[in-house]
Amino acid sequence: MRTLIVVPIVHTEQDMGSLHGQTKLDYVKKYGQAKWIRHLQSIEDVWTGIRKIIQALNLPYASVRLYQDGLPICGKEEQIVRDVAAQGSKNYQLLVEFIGLGSRLMGTEDPQLLLQEYRFHQEAGRDADAGQTAQRVLQSRQLLIERDRFIANRINATLLADEVGLLFLGLAHSVESLLDADILVRQLLPSLREKQAQTAS
Repeated sequence: MRTLIVVPIVHTEQDMGSLHGQTKLDYVKKYGQAKWIRHLQSIEDVWTGIRKIIQALNLPYASVRLYQDGLPICGKEEQIVRDVAAQGSKNYQLLVEFIGLGSRLMGTEDPQLLLQEYRFHQEAGRDADAGQTAQRVLQSRQLLIERDRFIANRINATLLADEVGLLFLGLAHSVESLLDADILVRQLLPSLREKQAQTAS
């Protein structure tokens, strides 16, 4: 039996700054500095809770594979993780901690798909036309589907019998239905996943 534990990604300020450019500025303009600080503190609290929950599982870390949303297969995965962790990312700091306990870090995503998505979002802000916006929504969904398919295939191919996978995954993703039937999937925080599903419906 193979087990995959899906850990929901909640971005810290470091993640948001590197991934979303003007997210902080936009948020502060809309809601104010005080609310931004409370928002960041709530995210910090979530990551503290995630760390405690994983620690309580008493995982056999030498038999754990780490999969990370947004981490390309490139041969420099650990350096990327250590660099982002050093910038303050709670997500990546957890990965570094588990690597230190003997877990194996896996490149998780197709670098070409990630590059496509990066370019897609760079260009998205330039299209004000409603027709183009609708088309871009469809394109964005298609890219996400392709990324999910790749992530699932990567896990199917590399997670071995009696191993445990920790998949750090954004709430917009959905890979469960694409995984092999012998992989037991557990949601670390099922309430977050259910809330996301309700919001999407």
